[in-house]
Amino acid sequence: MRCAVLGDPVAHSLSPALHRAGYAALGLDWEYDAVRMSEDGLPDFLLGLDATWRGLSLTMPLKRQALTLAAGVTERARLAGGANTLVLEGGVVALADNTDLPGAVAAVRERYDGPVTAGTVLGGGATAASTGLALVELGARRVRLLARSPERAADAAAAIAAHPAAPEVEVGPLAGGVVEGEVVVCTIPAAAQDASLVERCAGVPVVFEVVYDPWPTPLAASATGRVLVGGLDLLVHQAVLQFELFTGVPGPLAAMRAAGERALAAAHG
Repeated sequence: MRCAVLGDPVAHSLSPALHRAGYAALGLDWEYDAVRMSEDGLPDFLLGLDATWRGLSLTMPLKRQALTLAAGVTERARLAGGANTLVLEGGVVALADNTDLPGAVAAVRERYDGPVTAGTVLGGGATAASTGLALVELGARRVRLLARSPERAADAAAAIAAHPAAPEVEVGPLAGGVVEGEVVVCTIPAAAQDASLVERCAGVPVVFEVVYDPWPTPLAASATGRVLVGGLDLLVHQAVLQFELFTGVPGPLAAMRAAGERALAAAHG
């Protein structure tokens, strides 16, 4: 059976290392590859798949388009406004899902079991939407998005506000915006994390840095003595959920995490 991660760029993806490690740990004779794929090429690629294909992991820029290419779409994928997972049956795309959202919930809960009544997300893109929804799933009644271009965060804010729990959602500027809540989620590049931003995040007990390379980012480095959830945590938890959707067998978390750690260590010598 075959699976792959699709996107552009995709050569840097750790997904092959994670999924292959899962197959090895469970003795599954499956393949998992990385395929560079543009939006224009995705429909024809899907039409060319045969019954040996069981699943596809999607990175940018394919997540939103994927919602239109599957026979069924999960509610969490609709909420997030994009799918990072396509499940195939008989070579046909049967389901579009989003494991980033529940993966983010699981990543936080693995390291923090306290209350979440409010949270702040740094950034306003697709990852901000899925992690903001994860904060709501964790119990947040208020979510604040701080973005370099607040107007570009409108789609993410609307996606979070559409959650059935009807959270209060605010959008503010990244420069000088107030950080509140028990969790701050950072979806912006390390280069955008200046000293002022790091200082404004200092009082938040849980730092969730979705980046895993480069590591540590300025925000992650400042989290000494606090709960730190890293990008590898998110990547592994969402991959474990994908693994089960593809194979029907729970993904081996420890083996997949260890493979991710090894791959990162090898990439940095």
